[in-house]
Amino acid sequence: MEYSTFGRHIAIDVWGVDFERLNNAEFLKNHMVEAAEACGATVLSVQAKQFEPQGATVLVMLSESHLSIHTYPEKGFAALDCYTCGETVDPQIAIDYMVSILKPEKYYVKKLVRGMGEMEIVTPRVNPNYIHA
Repeated sequence: MEYSTFGRHIAIDVWGVDFERLNNAEFLKNHMVEAAEACGATVLSVQAKQFEPQGATVLVMLSESHLSIHTYPEKGFAALDCYTCGETVDPQIAIDYMVSILKPEKYYVKKLVRGMGEMEIVTPRVNPNYIHA
């Protein structure tokens, strides 16, 4: 069987997020697993770290690649990214899910189309009103 090298990598910076949402590794971990499952990804493992005095990092390792977040609650800022290989899992769904949970005042997002030669950079539309199943 031959596999495609095609992949989509979405990176988003969110600003103006509530301190408590960004400073709770357990809350983030639970929602990131739900986000990964919502986009059809297979979760292999989850690592979460709560920092002192504040901040969190969560990495959801996927069969298709990864979903991650690094937070700076004191700044209301988080950096998220989701990379998935192949065409069956859409990382945009996971990003939309997390934006709907974090409820940022503003965000900046880019998508890299990878594995097809020169990487293509696209500005995707984000659905901040993603409806959770």
